[in-house]
Amino acid sequence: MTKSNNVNRRALLRGAGVAALAAPALVGKGIAQGKVTWRVQSHWPKASGSFDDSLGVLATELEARTEGAFKLELFGAGEFAKGPDIYNLIRKGVVPMGTISPSYILDKAQAASFLMGIPGTFRENWEPQHAAKNLGIEDMVNEELIPDGVRMMSEKAYPTELVTSKKIETAEDFAGIKLRSSGTLLDYLAAAGAAPQYIPGSELYQSLSSGVVDGAHWGAAIGAKSMSLWEVCKYHYKPALGFTIDAFIVNEDQLQGLDDDLKTAILDLMEIRFFRRSAEYMHKEAIALTAGVNENGVEVMQFPQEVLDMFASASTNILEEEKAKGEIAARAHAAYTGLMSDLGYV
Repeated sequence: MTKSNNVNRRALLRGAGVAALAAPALVGKGIAQGKVTWRVQSHWPKASGSFDDSLGVLATELEARTEGAFKLELFGAGEFAKGPDIYNLIRKGVVPMGTISPSYILDKAQAASFLMGIPGTFRENWEPQHAAKNLGIEDMVNEELIPDGVRMMSEKAYPTELVTSKKIETAEDFAGIKLRSSGTLLDYLAAAGAAPQYIPGSELYQSLSSGVVDGAHWGAAIGAKSMSLWEVCKYHYKPALGFTIDAFIVNEDQLQGLDDDLKTAILDLMEIRFFRRSAEYMHKEAIALTAGVNENGVEVMQFPQEVLDMFASASTNILEEEKAKGEIAARAHAAYTGLMSDLGYV
């Protein structure tokens, strides 16, 4: 049943995308019957760049596309729930829509880690986009989420980079450094000798400024700038730990309860926004990092080779551990490593 829903969705979106280019506003029975407002619980604090640039833009475009018939009321991290608690909020229908990291639902879907992004694998931002949408990783996640009452739609792909208050020049410098992390990156950083822990975004700046942790990743340059992490952490490390994906989640019953034109409008728009936002994000990454260097005195650093070697070993182990979670995970692993092989990475 899930596979059929996903196929139908893609067919629906292909048709809707053509119509949307011709006529941004949709006129139909949903609009005639009145307005719909969905509350949206974000995992991004309102200070985060993605709250406005991702969620804010989606809300503005959805309202315009439906001539005001479909509005989104946006809530920052913690207003109803935060972090991993957002999933259950949406599943229960308390709020019909939210944003999360796939790292929050590793216990809900075997392929969630692959959608989030396995660290140390992909090297360019088009690669996780291709894996999510064209190689079926997003659909594999939804094979388990939709029966649970939730649908996930990828929001953007972007790099994850580490910022620290301490300079890392050797493996010894990295050993035991306290870092905020999430998902499989917790294991990845720990395998290289760090001491990672999960901290919600709403508590991150305070944790860094008070010395609870010595560094963090919140996206890359855009995240560090918008969350003021560079005020405390002056060292910004390359290469990226990996590429990851943020996601929209919606309550499946409430989605299916929409009139067809409104359902088409939001699904179509989220699909289009994924590719547009991913490309836009990389442009803004370059701008943000240049600003960090010029305005905040940030130093762009390279990880020592001995740390990179430990990262490579950790990545191989994580891929195998994720593959072992079950049949869906094995299919996701095959898609992932098949692309890496085609690209000459393995």
